[in-house]
Amino acid sequence: MELRLDPVQSRSRPLTSYEHVLADELENVFRSGAHDLPGVVARLNETGVRPPDGADWTEASFTAEMARLGALE
Repeated sequence: MELRLDPVQSRSRPLTSYEHVLADELENVFRSGAHDLPGVVARLNETGVRPPDGADWTEASFTAEMARLGALE
């Protein structure tokens, strides 16, 4: 069975610059081997991509941001 990721299936608008940058960086994070929440958060903090408040990522802020970005519009 082939798995397919359709990342914009719930979007009724184009992605913002921030969303594009975050998505690209998450692809790099996963490609680097980080697949659990602590690993993803740690790798994101090594990049220049920050959550909207500009702070370092935490597990809570990452989870909240993914929920916000994934909410149906």
